[in-house]
Amino acid sequence: MRIGILSDTHDNLGAVDAAVRQLNSERVDLVLHAGDYVSPFVIPRLANLHSPMIGVMGNNDGDHRLLSERFAEHEALSLRGGFAAVTAGGMTIGLLHGDDRELLQALIGQKAFNVVVHGHTHRAEVREFGATLVINPGEACGYLTGQPTIAVLDTSGRDVELLSL
Repeated sequence: MRIGILSDTHDNLGAVDAAVRQLNSERVDLVLHAGDYVSPFVIPRLANLHSPMIGVMGNNDGDHRLLSERFAEHEALSLRGGFAAVTAGGMTIGLLHGDDRELLQALIGQKAFNVVVHGHTHRAEVREFGATLVINPGEACGYLTGQPTIAVLDTSGRDVELLSL
C-alpha cells in the first residue's frame, strides 16, 4: 500500500494544488495530513485527491468547528481531532501534529505504533526509533524553508520517499 503524507499546508492554495496533483500522480491509496490547514477554504482543494484522506488538527488551525464541517462535506475526507490511530497496509500508524513535544516523544518511545507521522517543525525527516518509523513530511506550504515537501510511504517495504513540490 502507498500512503501519501503531508503537513503544514498553511493556506497556500498553490502548494495544496501541487501536493494533490503529485499525490494523485503517485497513485497513493490513502493520504494522511498531520495538521495546520489553517483555514477551512483549503479543504475543498484537498477533496480533489483520488484517494481517501485522514487528517488531524494542528496548533495553527483556528476554527475547529468550521474545519470539521468542511471535512464532513466530502465523503473521502475524515478529520479525527488532535490524534488518529490508523491501521493501513498492515501497519499501525499514529498521526498527530507534533506541537506537544512530550506527547510526540511518548508515542514514539512506547513503540505502540509501527509508524508515527507528525509535522509542526516544517523540516522533513525520516528516522527509526527501534522498530518505529518516524516520518515528518516537512512543510507542504514552503513558507519557512522555501522548499515545499510531502512524503510517500510504501508499507510493503517500509520505504519512505520525500518529494519536493
